[in-house]
Amino acid sequence: QVHVAESGGGLVQAGGSLRLSCAASGRTFSSYAMGWFRQAPGKEREFVATITWSNGNTRYADSVKGRFTISRDNAKNTVYLQMNSLKPEDTAVYYCAGRTFGGSYTNWGQGTRVTVSS
Repeated sequence: QVHVAESGGGLVQAGGSLRLSCAASGRTFSSYAMGWFRQAPGKEREFVATITWSNGNTRYADSVKGRFTISRDNAKNTVYLQMNSLKPEDTAVYYCAGRTFGGSYTNWGQGTRVTVSS
């Protein structure tokens, strides 16, 4: 089983930046990709970005393309989400999770809260 821990959230003004981290531990060799998701108050959790461990292939939600960048450090088993040009609508709790090849995202972390003030 893979365990993840998110960090790096906080309060930032619109237009600002934050970098989130997701540290994975446990059976990380079984993980194929890591993803970031977010859940705003009163809304469903939504996909933000994903990256594969092996070759770094990435995919983003349309709402964050060009503003957010996902990256990984295989040596540290850590995935990052660099968030630039933040908007109030980016306010949410951000979660990361891993998945095996062909599998669903599981082993969710506790999340880290991001608040963007206008």
